[in-house]
Amino acid sequence: MPTTPVNCRAFMMNMSVRIRLCILALAFAGDLSAQRDEGFLKDLFAKKTEVRIAKYGPYIGLQRGAYTVLELGAEYQWKRLKLIKPVTNAVHMGFNYNFRYNVLGYDVGYWFKRGRLNLTYGINLNYRTDFTYDRFGFSPVLGYKLFQFHLQTGYHFLTRSGDFTQTNSFFISLHWVLIQDRDLNIRRKKR
Repeated sequence: MPTTPVNCRAFMMNMSVRIRLCILALAFAGDLSAQRDEGFLKDLFAKKTEVRIAKYGPYIGLQRGAYTVLELGAEYQWKRLKLIKPVTNAVHMGFNYNFRYNVLGYDVGYWFKRGRLNLTYGINLNYRTDFTYDRFGFSPVLGYKLFQFHLQTGYHFLTRSGDFTQTNSFFISLHWVLIQDRDLNIRRKKR
């Protein structure tokens, strides 16, 4: 029985320390919110502040469909940071080559993503050649981007050619973007 009062006393002392820590934390929280009106924190907490990130670099990819194609190119991404539903946009330009059938292709495209874990939607302009015949077209793409990997699937709508058919119609591709440069831009909108 003598241990019970000691435990009660220890509990009450711990409770007293906890109450003091809570009061101290609330006091400092008030001081921190008062500091919002000065300097860098003011810009970040202002309602009219806009934060943009731009990044670019080369990519390497593999496209699979009826044929396996190696892809190389560069991509430029820009994003407006928001807590809810940030929007990411990107443009890319690259070439691809099918070693087995000697087919060269060029792609220029755009994609966007709204939200953090949502799908990407885009479109590419395509040119394919087997060095004798040419085909032009476009391809709508649907994908998923996680970190620097971008998995896309789509369909190439190309001009018809009876003699040149060694190119993918329906495809899936995986790109890995090596980001070489990032640019952070914080600016306050004018009213």
